[in-house]
Amino acid sequence: QVHLVESGGGLVQAGGSLRLSCAASGITFSIYAMGWYRQAPGNERELVANIITGGSTNYADSVRGRFTISRDNAKNTVYLQMNSLKPEDTAVYYCNVRRYSMDYWGKGTLVTVSS
Repeated sequence: QVHLVESGGGLVQAGGSLRLSCAASGITFSIYAMGWYRQAPGNERELVANIITGGSTNYADSVRGRFTISRDNAKNTVYLQMNSLKPEDTAVYYCNVRRYSMDYWGKGTLVTVSS
């Protein structure tokens, strides 16, 4: 059974930093692309960043240059380093993996950026 658990969210002032973690189990972690998504109140869930097995990364335009996604295959964990945070980054952040054409999600971690 695929299980994703996010952590690291919290309240931070604008300009600050947070590091999110997502621990995965139930999958052969190293062979799957992993992604971070976010959903703000009243908005649709959107892709923030993803990282494929070879380490190549992709970012939403709104976070490129401020956020960094990385993975540690030995720990079955994907990270999202978020710097220069803005109030518009406030959202619930979700970890994602697609396995056999099915999307799996964690429960999310709330990030709140105060102005």
